[in-house]
Amino acid sequence: MTETVDEGEQSEPDAGTGILRVFGRQLKRFRVRAGLERPEFGALTGYSVSTIAAYEQGRRVPPPRFIDQADEVLDAAGVLTEMKEEVARAQYPAFFRDAARLEKTAGELWVYATQAVPGLLQTEEYMRAVFGMGRPLLDEETVERQVAARLARQVVFDRRPAPLISFVLDEAVLRRPLGGPVVTRGQLEHLLLVGALRNVEIQVMPLDREDNAGVDGPFILLFVDSGDRVAYLEAQGRSTMVTERREVQAMASRFGIIRAQALTPCESLFYVEKLLGEV
Repeated sequence: MTETVDEGEQSEPDAGTGILRVFGRQLKRFRVRAGLERPEFGALTGYSVSTIAAYEQGRRVPPPRFIDQADEVLDAAGVLTEMKEEVARAQYPAFFRDAARLEKTAGELWVYATQAVPGLLQTEEYMRAVFGMGRPLLDEETVERQVAARLARQVVFDRRPAPLISFVLDEAVLRRPLGGPVVTRGQLEHLLLVGALRNVEIQVMPLDREDNAGVDGPFILLFVDSGDRVAYLEAQGRSTMVTERREVQAMASRFGIIRAQALTPCESLFYVEKLLGEV
């Protein structure tokens, strides 16, 4: 029987840093073997000397495009591209890496949010506001890395076949002006755009509901390739991946009730438009 796994306990906090260091050493080894100095290599790939140095030292996460270019330019015979998936995972906090992996291939995603707009729906400006107000404060390089990682997740909307994605947002999420009025307005406009996609439903849980099945807090349900369902919970920098069938089924049933209690997708988009007019 599968059990609840506390990712905060199980994840290796240095795992992401480790793969970046390994990739960086291999990158430098192939560059030196090719007889290229960093400025020459940077000119061939379109990256600055400081960026190349950061990649080689394992201080920044190289994007997939760079890895493909580097493998070809340095004639690495696929050694660098073989590490691409693990390198990509390193851009996420340790507690979120397994969820990010499942999210990329899930056939369905159900998301209930109570604190902030879910990452998949956030604008870049909203992301910066959220990461910038965390405590302890994050340095600029970390903020940039996390913004890039969150933006990269949003390719899920472009996948084919398209996954079915259902969001239920507590009304407080929309009324909380994180980042100020300009950021809030842009975020509400973005919700209207994403909510118009055929494979996406966005619903709002009004604050005046006397019965709310979601009072236990936010959660995500992922329907993976095997046909199984997995639940993901996150709070205070720690996460739990739930795989026990009965527990996941209970959460799926709860989500169904939450959707029934919320405004319909059409009513919800009208409500977002109303809030947009108030900002």
